[in-house]
Amino acid sequence: MGAGRFITLEGGEGTGKSTLARGLAEALRADGREVLVTREPGGAPGADAIRALLVSGDANRWSATEEALLFAGARLNHLNHTIRPAIARGAWVICDRYYDSTRAYQVAAGGLDPSVLDTLNALIDAPAPDRTFVLDLDANAGLARSQGKHMGEDRFEKKAADFHARVRAEFLAIAERDPKRCIVLDASKPAADVLAAATAAL
Repeated sequence: MGAGRFITLEGGEGTGKSTLARGLAEALRADGREVLVTREPGGAPGADAIRALLVSGDANRWSATEEALLFAGARLNHLNHTIRPAIARGAWVICDRYYDSTRAYQVAAGGLDPSVLDTLNALIDAPAPDRTFVLDLDANAGLARSQGKHMGEDRFEKKAADFHARVRAEFLAIAERDPKRCIVLDASKPAADVLAAATAAL
């Protein structure tokens, strides 16, 4: 079916990224493609261990710089053990969050110097996705429907409302800066409509 592809899903809390990932995977598999669904932080044994440090506990347990370093370590492990091998064998990889989330959460909302993220991405040779879907939703609405607290993974959800507003604004800014790669989807619509828009774009 041709070369593998790398698709990322981005957005704030509770925007429906995991739901869209499942729907896209089903559609692509029905088209005869091998699909791997994964997530960040996580997706490989080492990265999963780091995930536990990042998504649980007190909201202020890590600074933005500390978070970025942890995310970069997890990302490299994820790339080396999961993403790159899958793409190399021709699979389509759908990843729930990637480096755009670091730019939104740690840089725009957390105050990290953007050059730090650029340096980390270069250090780990992080490839650009072939397509990124940005799921956009009012931050308060997303927090209300987020499931993180039910899984003990609500560290970022605990942050203040203005933090989440900055996250949303940065995701939209990323899409505006890179319109060839990024497509914004209205995450307030029913999941079936969001999936239809994403599959049409692919």
